[in-house]
Amino acid sequence: MAKVRPKPKKVRIRKALSIREQAELSRSKIQASQQPSKISTARKNLPLSGIIRKIGEILSVIFRPLLPIVRPLRWLMPVYFVNSWRELRHVGWPNRRETWRLTLAVFIFAIVFGALVAGVDWILDQIFKKVILKQ
Repeated sequence: MAKVRPKPKKVRIRKALSIREQAELSRSKIQASQQPSKISTARKNLPLSGIIRKIGEILSVIFRPLLPIVRPLRWLMPVYFVNSWRELRHVGWPNRRETWRLTLAVFIFAIVFGALVAGVDWILDQIFKKVILKQ
């Protein structure tokens, strides 16, 4: 009786995700997991938000005919500014509470550091007066 050979397994090749696909996948995961924050819902209820939105729509309609002119001239803009703008859109901005905490920390650090500098200045002033001027 002839031996039956097992079928060789197919080698599965996984295609690596491109950077754009990875970003879209992570963005969709983040959007699915996030609930609207209190600040974002509060902003929607502001009386000026509708006016600002309308102004944005009007400006986009006004400047839309200029796009064919602006797009070819984009090569004049340094790549640094384009990449900086892209990076700025990825920044996770702090909420109001974190902003106040960090601002308070900066003020406290500035006061402490100013006091240290003033103290060292006073000590060096006393040393200078007693040793060099001998008063």
